[in-house]
Amino acid sequence: MPFEEFIAGWISVPCCKLVNDSHAVDHMVLGAVGLVVGHPLDTVKVRLQTQSVYKGIFDCVVKTYTHEGVHGFFKGMSFPVLSVALSNAVVFGSYCNTLDYLTRSNRSGSDQNKRSPLTAVFIAGCFSGLAQLFVTAPIDLVKVRLQNQTVGRPGGSKYRSPMHCVAVILREDGVRGLFRGAWALALRDVPCYGLYFLPYELICRMMTEEGKQPGKDAVLLAGGVAGVVTWACATPMDVVKARLQMCGGGGRVYAGVLHCITVSVCEEGVRVLFRGLLLNSVRAFPVNAVTFLSFDMLMRAMTDDDSH
Repeated sequence: MPFEEFIAGWISVPCCKLVNDSHAVDHMVLGAVGLVVGHPLDTVKVRLQTQSVYKGIFDCVVKTYTHEGVHGFFKGMSFPVLSVALSNAVVFGSYCNTLDYLTRSNRSGSDQNKRSPLTAVFIAGCFSGLAQLFVTAPIDLVKVRLQNQTVGRPGGSKYRSPMHCVAVILREDGVRGLFRGAWALALRDVPCYGLYFLPYELICRMMTEEGKQPGKDAVLLAGGVAGVVTWACATPMDVVKARLQMCGGGGRVYAGVLHCITVSVCEEGVRVLFRGLLLNSVRAFPVNAVTFLSFDMLMRAMTDDDSH
């Protein structure tokens, strides 16, 4: 059924409570913890990428806590929490349906369990990255703007809430303003979502006998590795994306993606493009492991129901 993947993606984070499994509650808690724990790390990462006042991760953590308390680490969290289900629905739904479309013509009725070509996996992943841009771009922009509201920064108290941030952006820049940095986001997400599903498929295949479904351990490991590999490739453009999103929000103004890369590298060296890589990797493994496991369990539950 074409919409099963969208439904499973919608509810795969932060829980898998629809699955009749003794560990369902454990996965639900793990997913929720992943979102809560991951956001403070994301806040530190964003500040390191967009501000030059911090000497490193520890310095950023100390200054954030000193000036803003624990609350400072959770700025902008409400939008990602509320939208992650929709984003995952688009990603997993478009990926699975695109992969099915690309491979359907090469499969006969007795060949339904044949593994998909890796080129089709990559193309389907790229398409899912493109599809989710329209959902992710405005939400990510608001998140980054709120995360960067720090003491002493120009425009430090410009936004009172996520909705106020949206209203201010619309008033100052129109609808186009909500998609500031979207080209950098596209350059990050389209190829990297292609890479996202490749290591997942490869590891699952290596750990699973042909003709059988991968076990939970294989899905967890494959999902975690997929997240780390993807963020390792995505971090340079993630830095550029964050800096472009701060244009108009108290950050430096850049003419575009290439100008941002050129100026950033000339002034701060090539290392600037890898700011936040460690934080991205630490956050990526548990969050993506649970996301893939939840999605896999939900898909199995729904397809088993359809077969009865």
